[in-house]
Amino acid sequence: MTEFYPEGRLIASPLNSNCLRSKVSLSEACAEQRILEARAIICDAEHNLIVDLGCMKGIIPREEGALGIKEGTVKDIAVISRVNRPVCFIVDSIDTDAHGNPIALLSRRRAQEKCVGEKLSNLKIGDVTQGRVTHLESFGAFVDIGCGVIALMPIDSISVSRIAHPSQRFCVGMDIKTIIKNIDNGRISLSHKELLGSWEENVSGFTSGETVAGIIRSVEDYGAFVELTPNLAGLAELKEGIKAGQQASVYIKNIIPERMKIKLIIIDSFDSPEKIDPPKYFFTGDHLDSFLYSPECCSRRIETIFSH
Repeated sequence: MTEFYPEGRLIASPLNSNCLRSKVSLSEACAEQRILEARAIICDAEHNLIVDLGCMKGIIPREEGALGIKEGTVKDIAVISRVNRPVCFIVDSIDTDAHGNPIALLSRRRAQEKCVGEKLSNLKIGDVTQGRVTHLESFGAFVDIGCGVIALMPIDSISVSRIAHPSQRFCVGMDIKTIIKNIDNGRISLSHKELLGSWEENVSGFTSGETVAGIIRSVEDYGAFVELTPNLAGLAELKEGIKAGQQASVYIKNIIPERMKIKLIIIDSFDSPEKIDPPKYFFTGDHLDSFLYSPECCSRRIETIFSH
């Protein structure tokens, strides 16, 4: 059974390298219709991608550059932006150029169609799948969920703790887990926060009386919200000079599960670049029907139901 990875995950694998080592091995991959990866080095004036296969040059014609290019539903930037990046493809044929040198005709579109037909079309709401962050905007993160097929993760689905921009949680090229949030006419939207653990799971790592690290996410008239983990924040008493985005050391004054509250006191705060760590996942399965964030003892119920 074919496994479908986000672009860039396959390029350094031994199997991929073996398929690209010679004309014979590339011909075998062509006969097997195997999905391969190599780096695109040029996009010519006609928007054809030139790919370095090692053993020979490869060409992905413009209309084979991505799903939707031929139909006009996807702009050519989907092809142009692949220069100097890994691209997936299926080898259509191996021929010779005008100088008698071998040249491979490739199709990224066909690799994407194969991924959609065999993987993505079978995904259900609540399924967990691997992804790679490709682009960050103020409203969310774009994630490759297989062969360069992109889905959107809205900013409010990234974590429970609120952030001003997805770059505070992800960086381009980061491998993450995602959960299918919605499917509408083949368009997939993603979520992430349900994989980062409930309030109780996150708070279990903290104890009243400790002084711990945090990030000030917002400063309000009644206090400052300090993030302890991506899915856990507490309310701190106001302190002069603090501002959103600062690192902080905070004293945990009280933890109240019945009210889903953490009371904090800011000991110190300072400006420092935010370090983007790989996400820590509490959920390790491959499907979620529902996710209860709030403690059972809390009157306020925060739950995500994954359903059609």
